[in-house]
Parts: sequence; C-alpha cells; structure tokens
Amino acid sequence: SPTVPRMQNDSWGKQYSHALFKAMSHMLCIGYGQQAPEGMTDVWLTMLSMIVGATCYAMFIGHATALIQSLDSSRRQYQEKYKQVEQYMSFHKLPGDTRQRIHEYYEHRYQGKMFDEENILGELSEPLKEEIINFNCRNLVANMPLFANADPNFVTAMLTKLRFEVFQPGDFIIREGTVGKKMYFIQHGVVSILTKGNKETKLSDGSYFGEICLLTRGRRTASVRADTYCRLYSLSVDNFNEVLEEYPMMRRAFETVAMDRLDRIGEEPPPGLSTTTSTSHSQRP
Repeated sequence: SPTVPRMQNDSWGKQYSHALFKAMSHMLCIGYGQQAPEGMTDVWLTMLSMIVGATCYAMFIGHATALIQSLDSSRRQYQEKYKQVEQYMSFHKLPGDTRQRIHEYYEHRYQGKMFDEENILGELSEPLKEEIINFNCRNLVANMPLFANADPNFVTAMLTKLRFEVFQPGDFIIREGTVGKKMYFIQHGVVSILTKGNKETKLSDGSYFGEICLLTRGRRTASVRADTYCRLYSLSVDNFNEVLEEYPMMRRAFETVAMDRLDRIGEEPPPGLSTTTSTSHSQRP
C-alpha cells in the first residue's frame, strides 16, 4: 500500500522508533499508529496487544496511586476519619457552631495526622515503649517540679499510665460536686480553678489538678475551666493509687499540694487527707 512507508532501507534507529511508536499506540489504546490492521491475524494481534496494554496500564495507575497514598498514610487516615465525622454531624443535623467546635477539636487534637498509638506502643518492648513515652513527655517532665525532683522510676511509672487529652476554651474539665475519677497534668495551656466563693486561681504549664478527689475518694471541691486550648495528660484513680502504693513518699507530695490548695480556697481538709505532710515537694498552684 502506498500509505505504508517502506523502511527496509532506512536506518536502524528509524525502524525501531517506528516499531516502538506502533507498539505504544496499540498497548496504550490510543490508536493503531499509521495503519489500521488489515488481515484477521493483524486484527487479533492488535486486540491482544490492546488487552495486555490496558491491563498493564491499569496496574501501573493502581500501583502509582497506592504509592502516593502510602507516602502519607497517617494524613489519609485522618482525612477518612474526618469524612465519617462530617457525615455523622450531617446525619444528626448538628448546629453550625457545634460543627465548628468539633472541627477545631480535631484540628488541635490530631493536627492533620492520625495514628493507632496504643497498638504501635503495644507491639514494642517495654524498654522501647518507656523510651518513647519519656521522649514524648519530656516537656511535661521538664516544666513540672514534682517530676523534676522525683525518683526517675516513679516518673516512668507515672508517664506510662498517662492519657493525652485536649480541651477547648470554655470547656469545664472538672465540675464541682462530681465524683472524681481522674487527675490532670498540664502540658500546655491555662485553666481556672473556680470555687463557691467566686475565688479564681490560674494554673498553667507544669501544674496539675484534680488530685484532692483521688486522695480523699470524695467529690470534687472546685470546678476547673479551660481558658485556652489545653493539652493535658490524665491519670485515672486506679492508676494513681497503683503508682503511689509503690512510692508512698510521692503520696505525701500530692497531699502537701492538696492541703495548700484547700487552705487557699478556704476549705477544710477532708478526713481522708493526711495533715502530716512533707513540704519539700510542694508546688505553687
């Protein structure tokens, strides 16, 4: 056919360039090159090459997409999680201001990345787990006099039982009169301790609160409100007592601070709180 170029006498480069062009046209399903298939053999070979090419092309796109997603899987996991949250809020028809607060909470709590931290730490050996937790809480330890002056073994035992939490401005972290099940350590932020007499005490980075209720097993003696975005670590009452059973001297440190705070707000110490405490570990509220 006069439309088919005669390339017998052309150079090696031209011949293979034309062959590569024709093969890529078939394999990528773009066309048939400069000449459509004529005989049945050409037709079947062309269809076979198109099927193989389409399969390879789909596999390439799939692998490329998976590679791109795996480069930042934690962000992808966060985005997928937040899409579910958005659908949940839409399903329940939550008001706009509540949706905005939830959005801001997720942004501050996870900062665009989500990890299954408990599962990750659970797979590690105890020394590695303790090393990671000590590193993650290094700022908390550095800013807190209680930890700075304490036995390193006590610090490690305490840190391994802490749970990270985030509160927004205006949130009541503790409400007066409720049964206390946690105490809190402030990594970053400012909270206000509110009492019946309208006394207000500010606590910031390196302070802790909520220990009075855990020591006395009674009800909360004051409310605590977050004034800023607060990044806290919570400690449950069971873990609190478990650790202090091993380190009774540290119980005295907590009791000292508790007595001082009760004195500041004009409250009488409950019967369960020892009045004989050491002042060497006291901490200014």
